[in-house]
Amino acid sequence: MSDEAETDGEEAATDGGDEVLRASDLGGEGPPIDEKPYKIVFEANKCFGAGKCAEVADNWVMDVVSGMAKPETYYIGEDDLDENVRAAEACPAKKEAGVIHVVDRRTDEEIAPDPHGDGTLSVDW
Repeated sequence: MSDEAETDGEEAATDGGDEVLRASDLGGEGPPIDEKPYKIVFEANKCFGAGKCAEVADNWVMDVVSGMAKPETYYIGEDDLDENVRAAEACPAKKEAGVIHVVDRRTDEEIAPDPHGDGTLSVDW
């Protein structure tokens, strides 16, 4: 048996070491948290262009040249939260765990899709 701790089939995203990767470790600082309390973390390298996100959210558009989705903005407020949560939950990539992650910048917890059910960031880099 390995010396590594078992995770009941669920692995937390890491930076390649022992530290768990937090949403605040990714991207820039962005606008003030009180203005845009949510951040989108997008695993573009795992997107396969299904377009489900663009169907349910105005913030998501399909790039005609690449055939992949992309957000118009990575930092969102309360008014845009629901549509971006729908986009994250509709994404069929990564065995339906999605590649769009909506994170609360105040708590560093993943709101959607949250496949682990514990608010940890479910990126797979």
